[in-house]
Amino acid sequence: MRVAQVTAYGGPEVLVTAVAPDPVAGPGEVVIAVSAVDTLFVETQIRTGWGREFFSVRPPYVVGSGVAGTVRAVGDGVAGAWLGRPVVAALGESGGAAELAVAPVDALVPVPDGVPATTAAALLHDGVTALALMTTTGIGAGERVLITGASGGMGTLLVQLAKARGAYVVGVARGDHKTALVRELGADAVIDGANREWPAHARETLGPAGADVVLDGVGGEVGLAAYELTAKGGRFSAHGAPTGGFAPVDAQQAADRGITLLGIADVQLSGKERVRLATEALEEAAAGRLRPVIGGTFPLEQAAEAHRTIEARSLLGKALLTV
Repeated sequence: MRVAQVTAYGGPEVLVTAVAPDPVAGPGEVVIAVSAVDTLFVETQIRTGWGREFFSVRPPYVVGSGVAGTVRAVGDGVAGAWLGRPVVAALGESGGAAELAVAPVDALVPVPDGVPATTAAALLHDGVTALALMTTTGIGAGERVLITGASGGMGTLLVQLAKARGAYVVGVARGDHKTALVRELGADAVIDGANREWPAHARETLGPAGADVVLDGVGGEVGLAAYELTAKGGRFSAHGAPTGGFAPVDAQQAADRGITLLGIADVQLSGKERVRLATEALEEAAAGRLRPVIGGTFPLEQAAEAHRTIEARSLLGKALLTV
């Protein structure tokens, strides 16, 4: 079978198409004929060698931490009723960018009728994390919510979910196309992050008290500027660091202001909880209440180009691989 494999740490050019043996389902496992592969920004960082203290994967490895497709074969102890069913499955750190992928049956989530494989793949990780963030931050009706990286795969979902909970949503995105998308998704106000004065504009929009909740998917200095816009007694959640690091927030200062600091560790979920939230995300999509934004799809052979595009931040929403 064909796979997209990282041969060494480095730039996108180390991601090449290779041939690997077809996998076989072991006890409690299934083989999935892959249709679409979720592709995350953090995977481009792992490819460069970043985060080795957090991630165990080492070259050579097949990229892709989650897939959508159809169950082709089942191992011992797996009900035959799974055969032929469209599913999504989180695979851990690698192994999805292939014609066939193995997943434990406990990780499978059935895809509702009418939901395309690309939509299902796009919600597999970002949908789960976005729903978890709604719970950990406790966003409620009437609260003012600031979302950085609002035009990204995660940010676009957070805008929709926060609005559905009755919040006043202020999104930060860069450039006319991205700000227009965030506005289309329902944000009450959109700030162009390409403007160096964006924090002042956001403060004016939020009001003197600031944001009750900040959802920071960018990190670095952008995240720190967003933190400064958090109201006293508010909640600041840092769930993304495409800049290479999370916002360098002073924990004591936050405590002095009564701000609750939340991070990616607060949305590290059990496998069972991930399945539950993925099911909820897919049901919301099937009902037309949640729409992932897919900015580009790339065939398996163009996995390197997908990574280049993600790193360039030139897409609206997500990039996916298709098989």
